[in-house]
Amino acid sequence: MSGAKSSSAIATTGTVEPSRPYRGRFAPSPSGPLHFGSLVAAVASWLDARARGGEWLLRIEDLDPPRERPGAADDILAALDRLGLHWDGAVLRQSSRFDAYRAALDRLAANGLLRSCTCTRAALAALPENQRPDSGDELFHPTRCLPAAGTPAAGAALRFRVPDRDVEFVDRVQGLHVVNVARCVGDFVLRRRDGLFAYQLAVVVDDAEQGISDIVRGADLLSSTPRQILLQRALGLPSLTYMHVPLAVGRDGLKLSKSDDAPGLTLGAPAGLAVAALDFLGQEPPAELARGGIAAVWGWAVTHWRPERVAGLASRMAPATL
Repeated sequence: MSGAKSSSAIATTGTVEPSRPYRGRFAPSPSGPLHFGSLVAAVASWLDARARGGEWLLRIEDLDPPRERPGAADDILAALDRLGLHWDGAVLRQSSRFDAYRAALDRLAANGLLRSCTCTRAALAALPENQRPDSGDELFHPTRCLPAAGTPAAGAALRFRVPDRDVEFVDRVQGLHVVNVARCVGDFVLRRRDGLFAYQLAVVVDDAEQGISDIVRGADLLSSTPRQILLQRALGLPSLTYMHVPLAVGRDGLKLSKSDDAPGLTLGAPAGLAVAALDFLGQEPPAELARGGIAAVWGWAVTHWRPERVAGLASRMAPATL
């Protein structure tokens, strides 16, 4: 099984088409309040856009109703506003985009790039390939579906037929990655058995719709990038530039997660939170910024933004107190 290969010799700056304006985005899921890990991703993407004179859009990834928490989306928007991370244009909600996702599936199906799958998660989880600790966010699926055992599974998923070849890209801070998705993940889900659209499809379709040029997000999504590149190519969509910043982890080494009840931010001192996020991102902000206003923090940060200071770091421990 082939995995990612990284090289510290690769330059830490990506390339952008000279005629293409910079447009970034932040795309939280409404499964809980904004926590420190999501703040770091928001700050990095906002700063990269502002330092490059670009736009910063906001998207709510409300694709999975069972995981959503009532009021979480509005709470996230209010927290970003309180922190001075103001976005451009209207907020896009994925729950309003189902027709676009269906159209993309139809296009892929017309080109013979989809297949139906009734494999259960339990059956896939039992495969030897899925016993590895680094098996990733999606279970490996072999080239053929598993034989049905007992009562057939209700419903069928739609999976993307993955070509057996390498995908190569250079992340601006994580370096060169060469991944064979067919051997690491196999054919991956675009529409779930319950009829809900999968993240990998929605994010690719929406990034193209919003004219996104640069993706800045947490390193937990680095493994999703080769799948998204394959979908972009299959749908004839523009390629993007990527930067995956370190993931905020707790003392147990696990990612801070809204769905795992990571504590929401206390917004009484936004300048202090902003400085903590900048420090986490290796920007070395002056301590006195925490005692001033939020506008002064961002004024300093935009001028001094140096993403190469987190080159090669996949995760860092979040501050014990905020």
